[in-house]
Amino acid sequence: MDTITQSAMPIAVASRKKWYRHLYVQVLVAVALGIALGHYYPELGTAMKPLGDNFLKLVKLMVAPLIFCTVVHGIASMSDIKAVGRIGVKSLIYFEVMTTLALVLGLVIVNVLKPGEGMHIDPATLDVSAISAYTKAAHDQSVVGFLSNIIPKTVFGAFADGDLLQVLFISIVLAFGLQMLGERGKPLLNVIDVTAHTFFNMVRIVMYLSPIGAFGAIAFTIGKYGVSSLAAYGQLLGTYYLTAVLFVVVVLGTMCRLAGFSLWRFLRYIREELLVVLGTSSSESVLPRMMAKLERLGCAKSAVGLVIPAGYSFNLDGSCINMTVLAVFIAQATDTYLSLGQQVSLLLILLLTSKGAASVSGGAFIVLAATLGSMPGFPVAGLVLVLGVYRFISEGGALVNVIGNGIATIVISKWDKQFDEATFQRELSRSA
Repeated sequence: MDTITQSAMPIAVASRKKWYRHLYVQVLVAVALGIALGHYYPELGTAMKPLGDNFLKLVKLMVAPLIFCTVVHGIASMSDIKAVGRIGVKSLIYFEVMTTLALVLGLVIVNVLKPGEGMHIDPATLDVSAISAYTKAAHDQSVVGFLSNIIPKTVFGAFADGDLLQVLFISIVLAFGLQMLGERGKPLLNVIDVTAHTFFNMVRIVMYLSPIGAFGAIAFTIGKYGVSSLAAYGQLLGTYYLTAVLFVVVVLGTMCRLAGFSLWRFLRYIREELLVVLGTSSSESVLPRMMAKLERLGCAKSAVGLVIPAGYSFNLDGSCINMTVLAVFIAQATDTYLSLGQQVSLLLILLLTSKGAASVSGGAFIVLAATLGSMPGFPVAGLVLVLGVYRFISEGGALVNVIGNGIATIVISKWDKQFDEATFQRELSRSA
């Protein structure tokens, strides 16, 4: 096991730690307080938005250099460089299978439950000004544009923008160049290793603020949109969360069984991260901790460094589910008929466009707008119907994305024999 995860981020908790010192307890209390504040004092709750935003800014500040250090050190330290290519190919195959299953499951459930049926809303009566920013950004989204954007304009620009795929691209190229230097590259490799230690310690410090960030984010969400929106869109939310739970339990649970480990034990192991995601509605808020925890679980650093960053763009299972459910819900609510062929076309388009969902703020909603805009006769104005409830749906999507990418890393590491089974079992036992 690499030294980074052994010493830089001691995530495993002591068995005798007092209950109130556990991060997941603190976050859970903060979320409850945030919900209460947003419900009873909505204006004050809305004013808490900077707490959540600034916490996310602190985390994102360290995401790019962490990925850079982890990937460069992981690849450059490998004796078998062909393993990098194998992991990359296996990751892409796995990602495509999982996102396809997520899209298909979402399409099936929303057609069976029909949450939008009977609403009979005329799209011409909808005020589209609320979604103008999303539809404007949607015009800039394309598959070619997404692929071209992987190559940054400058090395430093990728870090300044915090684009994960650009950082991953630079890291892989530099890692190969560093390995070609052989012994001459060892001093630089040691510097990168020490830098990684430093950034993981910085993450550890910032995570002490996660209850404050979760409090501010959830207080803003409830204060701005209110619990009344949950009741008004109860059937839509029920459809989405049922689909998300089925995907995690059935699809991801099956993958866990095939790989020889328990889904429930893994979920318990990452419970702190899941609560932070629930509070902040952002999967990026726990990306550094997920990387550290997966290394502690026995996954090779090279696998973690490749699968997690790539998964945040290519394996957004939760976002795929919400895009299919919302698209068909809008069609049902506006009495827009979608034939089986049109729904299959929607699925195929989303298979491509969903890859860019993480590259922009509000990505899934913008990608959905771009996708629906490419379908002749579809009432894009219907996005107004789901704008108020989208924040609650995006929380579920972020949770599924984190779970899915964590499981993907373990499965691919095992698949490529880049895994320490004894460490895995020991770490899971400690969290029980």
